[in-house]
Amino acid sequence: MFIFIDKSGIHKQDGKSSVVLAYIAIEDADKVEKAVIEIEKKLKIESFHWFQHIWKIKFLFVEALVKEKFSVKAAIIKNPFKQQSFEDALEALLIEKRISKIIIDGRKPKWYAQRIKKALRDRGISVRKIITANDKAYPCLRLADAFAGLIRIYWDEPNNEKARKLYKIASKKITTQVLSGQATE
Repeated sequence: MFIFIDKSGIHKQDGKSSVVLAYIAIEDADKVEKAVIEIEKKLKIESFHWFQHIWKIKFLFVEALVKEKFSVKAAIIKNPFKQQSFEDALEALLIEKRISKIIIDGRKPKWYAQRIKKALRDRGISVRKIITANDKAYPCLRLADAFAGLIRIYWDEPNNEKARKLYKIASKKITTQVLSGQATE
């Protein structure tokens, strides 16, 4: 099993925003990565990034993605962002025992990956390899980015009609959501 993790909103400091960790479990990562690249080609975009695209592209990207085989787990954490909250969220969401690889979006220092490994080992999760990478090398990180961005805006802006509509489409892939320590939906 491959898991791709992305965060959205960690730079915000006010108490009204939230942070989302999108957990993507993919049985056939190569197939889904090819699908992401193909969707981007059809949309005539180089690579998908939630904050860079208009709602029309966001809808088309997510609508095409939900046809693929994957699932999403997410944690919504109130800001300001704290490393311990991130680690706690990972421990709560990563309950699978047979994980081949965890790919986390972004360049992080070595200590960052070590803290995540320790948190997971403390939980009894055997992880052979955790890496940090950019979304150019792993297109499934762009899928995680789409869900992280969508889930964050859905919770931050409850009156955003576009976010509610797209969330409804995407929600069939979301198997677990944790909000402030409580499971939702």
